[in-house]
Amino acid sequence: MNRSFSLLHERWIPVRMVDGHLRDVGLVDLFEQANEISALTETSPPCLIALYRLLLAITHRALIRDQGTWRDQDRATWYREGLPQQVLQDYLEHWRERFWLFHPEQPFMQVAALATAEEIRDKKPWTQISLASTCGNAAVVFDHSYDAAPSRITPPEAIRTLLGFLQFTPGGLIRVIRGSDKAGPLANTAAVLPIGRTLNQTLCLALHPATSAAKDDLPSWEQPVISLENLRAAPSLATGPNDRYTRLSRAVLLDPAEDSRIQWIRFAAGVALAEDASAPDPMASYREGGNRHVRIGFREGRAFWRDLPALVPDPAGKPSQPAFVLGWAATLRADLGDLLADEVLLIAGVASDQAKLLRWRSEQIVLPAVLLANVGLASRLRLEVQRAETVYYQLRAIAIIMIAATMPTAASKDTRARARAVFVAGPAAVTFFASAERALPRLLREIAEEAGEEARMHWAESLLQSAWDTWDALRRNLGQSPVALRAEAEAFPRISALLRTLQPESSIVGSRESLP
Repeated sequence: MNRSFSLLHERWIPVRMVDGHLRDVGLVDLFEQANEISALTETSPPCLIALYRLLLAITHRALIRDQGTWRDQDRATWYREGLPQQVLQDYLEHWRERFWLFHPEQPFMQVAALATAEEIRDKKPWTQISLASTCGNAAVVFDHSYDAAPSRITPPEAIRTLLGFLQFTPGGLIRVIRGSDKAGPLANTAAVLPIGRTLNQTLCLALHPATSAAKDDLPSWEQPVISLENLRAAPSLATGPNDRYTRLSRAVLLDPAEDSRIQWIRFAAGVALAEDASAPDPMASYREGGNRHVRIGFREGRAFWRDLPALVPDPAGKPSQPAFVLGWAATLRADLGDLLADEVLLIAGVASDQAKLLRWRSEQIVLPAVLLANVGLASRLRLEVQRAETVYYQLRAIAIIMIAATMPTAASKDTRARARAVFVAGPAAVTFFASAERALPRLLREIAEEAGEEARMHWAESLLQSAWDTWDALRRNLGQSPVALRAEAEAFPRISALLRTLQPESSIVGSRESLP
């Protein structure tokens, strides 16, 4: 393989300029124009997060190489005036030999040793590293590709696909080098990233600190060439964010054709990542779950705003553990005196069931910055979101009893289980939380402005309307048979009592005619 396709100068990163124009740029132009770029425009959620993590690793290592350390006040200066351009360009020039996509000894984010590995007898289609493609016995996600005759993709598509795969790949069987392998750093994670008005601001908001151990936290291109012995070694802990952001969680070697397009790759187990509970991924948030924290991911039919309590600080640290990157953004906002600003959060990732990919999602949530820093206001938000959960589960319990009452042997456990399955398969959860979400921006604003009583009152009104909407859908789905009408009448006193708790100065009329 000859050296070709320099990631420093070839145009491979899609961006949107501040003036709205779309273009592709290389790394050199990207950092030179960071104040003129509003955001990356990669459409694949896992690849988008992976690209930002790559840029953060480059930025961090460039600053470490030049300055050794820095303070939050320095970040504030870079946020306002721009990152030091000469420092970034000198770093890229210093490591320019490691940024060739195709290289005989160390191709970027790949393992050249796979070219001569005896364990690799057959090449794999490039879709092996695509989280959006079918490969082997994986379920269809977005296409119906055929392993024996895969399409061909361009080098820009290949490297962006590879970056996303290395970060989000689930663990599972590999059977090359090792029988199985660990998951990527962000497998089954809803990764969180604060987004500024420009790329420069985003990099400053999400930049991790220069700790005493940062000098040993090397990205993959600064590490020695990966050997087959490295791939056979036991899982290792990450040395820090730069290692996590660029970990070769699978060993891949692109096999370009004469026109540089990629149809086939070599594939094997990678440099396995061992997880350390005391050093979680900086972009992962956690909620309380039994005896340990559970990483926040995307679940089918569940609105992400229900997990907002996991994104804000908690004095005890037990109910939730926000992503570290949110704390770094809040610290910068405090130094800028800008806690009244809105923090735009990108949440993106892939959901999987063991090794089977299920879906990917990308959302944006606008959260007042003060909620990321003020524990008291964060506790108010946590309380109000929990109130929505409580109302929903009380409504659910009443509805399950009502549905069971329409079935034979309504009091039996099996009947209750069938009724619960009917409820879960229906639209109740989506209806309730989608209705409540319309009032969420107002709730966040009033909490941030410390208008606690107004926030509580308006949120209660929203939950009341959400409950009415959901109950109306439930009773309509139940039908108009005599059995259904009787079940509805028996459930009405309980649902009416629940709704009165949301309207202290109750205007609920205790009759069935008051239902929507």
